[in-house]
Amino acid sequence: MKVDIGIWNKLTGAVICLLLLAGFCLVIVWYLPLIRQNEHMRQEILRLDTQIQKDEETARRLRASIDAIHRDPKTVERLARERLGYAKVGETVIRFEESTNSPVLR
Repeated sequence: MKVDIGIWNKLTGAVICLLLLAGFCLVIVWYLPLIRQNEHMRQEILRLDTQIQKDEETARRLRASIDAIHRDPKTVERLARERLGYAKVGETVIRFEESTNSPVLR
């Protein structure tokens, strides 16, 4: 024999559903800052990895330049000519300077 106790059975089910929904919302609200922080940290890791790759490329180029200076006397001569303006005995150095006045176009 089944006894119908009316609306109380339905209300109990609704309250249980609402409690489960409230618990789920509480868990989401509790973990949402952690999820955002995790996403921010992942983006920071990607940015730093990109920066590391750029820095490694720069270090590789600088190491190659240092090796060229240590091993190749022509590189040292070229740098002395370009940066310091040195010349060999008997050479004539001609320097071209850019004008500071820009021509007016009409």
